[in-house]
Amino acid sequence: MQPLSRKPEPALFFIVNGGSGRRNVNAARQAIESAMSSAGRKHRIFVIENVSSMETTVQEAIRAAQDEHGAVVAVGGDGTINFVAAAALASRCLFGAVPQGTFNYFGRTHGIPEEITGALDDLLHGEPVPVQVGSVNDHIFLVNASVGLYPELLEDREKFKQQYGRSRLVALWSAVMTAFRHHRYLDMALEQNGTQTQFRTMTLFIGNNRLQLEQVGMPQAESTKQGQLAAIAVKPVGTMAMLWLAARGALGRLSDAENVKGFSFRSLTVVPLGVWRNARKRRIKVATDGEIIWLHAPLKFRVAPEPLLLIKRRRESRLDAP
Repeated sequence: MQPLSRKPEPALFFIVNGGSGRRNVNAARQAIESAMSSAGRKHRIFVIENVSSMETTVQEAIRAAQDEHGAVVAVGGDGTINFVAAAALASRCLFGAVPQGTFNYFGRTHGIPEEITGALDDLLHGEPVPVQVGSVNDHIFLVNASVGLYPELLEDREKFKQQYGRSRLVALWSAVMTAFRHHRYLDMALEQNGTQTQFRTMTLFIGNNRLQLEQVGMPQAESTKQGQLAAIAVKPVGTMAMLWLAARGALGRLSDAENVKGFSFRSLTVVPLGVWRNARKRRIKVATDGEIIWLHAPLKFRVAPEPLLLIKRRRESRLDAP
């Protein structure tokens, strides 16, 4: 009997976010070169030098991967991973991730080690697995998307990071400061399955990451394994009540709070009402995977029709989910 021929391992085209600093880029490059050389895997490294070159660099890597029937690999935080994943999904290209951010929800959910050598080892021994993707007005998100307070929190967090450095403690402190100064409410109509519901909220958070939803104690976390997204809406509350909600979330008990509403869906349309209705004539600030974008109303959230083909090592784990 003839031995079965093994399918060639795909060439890997790494996209490294140069915004993390030259020292970090050099360290990542050295780790990649060492791991790929030891494994004898064909590869190439692309470095995003600045934000203005991001689109060009990613598309160059995508074309190279398509020519070689290979995979593109994002090396960076959730924002970088989102950007590269969107391009990979659009081109139907295999995708890999080497998480290097602060929270790394996407990588942690899929069991990808946070230490770079471990992540590279998993990448070399992984296989393509379909992963659910969320979408808002055709902009994808892997972890979450939101309007209202949460985008403001992310902008403040970035300012704090630039001043005090990147750490989870700095992120927590910036969130507290945002809660003290932000008191804007949003009136909106939610359209789902032909039914419209009107309500006022401080923030609408759409989750596609089981780990993040589990950590704050939302039962809708399980829905991400059932082809759905999870919505969390926070009713208008004062500053101290908002801090108390944050504490409940940190303790994994957010779903017990009377000012929080959670539900699951596959498709949801958000229509601005009241003063916020003017947003229909202009753009709305939306946060997707930690990055701020501006979109026109109405906002249409849904599960993307095609999954992302993520190269990962299969493990029997409760976190092995979207």
